[in-house]
Amino acid sequence: MSAATTRSRTPRTPDRLCAEAVDLAREAAEEAAAPGIVGEHVEVVAEGDRVVTHFFECEEPGYRGWRWAVTVTRASRAKNVTLDETVLLPGSDALLAPEWVPWSERLRPGDMGPGDLLPTEQDDLRLEPGYTGEDAPPPNSAVSEEMADHLDAEDAEIVSRTPSRGAIAALAEELGMRRARVLSRYGLHVAADRWDESFGAKTPMAQAAPASCESCGFLVPLAGSLKQAFGVCANEFSPADGRVVSLSYGCGGHSEAAVMPKPPRPAPPVHDSMAADEFPLRPAKDSGSVTEPDGTPEDLGHS
Repeated sequence: MSAATTRSRTPRTPDRLCAEAVDLAREAAEEAAAPGIVGEHVEVVAEGDRVVTHFFECEEPGYRGWRWAVTVTRASRAKNVTLDETVLLPGSDALLAPEWVPWSERLRPGDMGPGDLLPTEQDDLRLEPGYTGEDAPPPNSAVSEEMADHLDAEDAEIVSRTPSRGAIAALAEELGMRRARVLSRYGLHVAADRWDESFGAKTPMAQAAPASCESCGFLVPLAGSLKQAFGVCANEFSPADGRVVSLSYGCGGHSEAAVMPKPPRPAPPVHDSMAADEFPLRPAKDSGSVTEPDGTPEDLGHS
């Protein structure tokens, strides 16, 4: 352990020769750092007998409040000061990185992208074994070694002809149950709480909705035990389209919320084809559009 990290709480008087070795300490700090990074000399701290640490300001951008610490020492009755170590230490107001958090705790929904892999722990509480995965049959099975002694010779021949596909893993694959792990009861509750928080009865959208999703025609029910409380929204105009919603959720796109009335249609025209319509050839005399002809015949000049 270095002298800089084993500093005694009792204040000591710095060794005179070590305290005067400021130039030696600066040369060591400049050798460890880039040019122009070591700033002014800040203080001298006694770490022990004839052990002194010189602190210099750090001018490196991004290392605000950090200091270069150079520890020097000398042997007993010796006047030659030697270098012990050079480190970069944070000060009281130093800019520090946040505490490291494992990736499993930093991950948030939506962080995964194309090509990303999310490993699942073997003892994840959200999952449980989907099948035993063992090829050996259970003790009370008709094909187990314990029960084989109680079988007749004919039955024993049938047992001996049992194909290898009778293994649990192969049978599960044939029946479409080839999942090593399935959701546990805890995993179901965690998912249900998450879905209910996003699309549940307590959301502002559901509280302002005219009706719940339970009576909506756009709801696609889920299978299994979750169908009693959740479904999938299939309304493209709903904010929950394609999402798992609670049956108590609702929005303005409910199928029965507002039925649009049909537009009025005018009555069809009626044609009377059984009677003749009278159309006058000349306007009426009292219409004012024509004048009365003179009763005296006009001489047209013909003989």
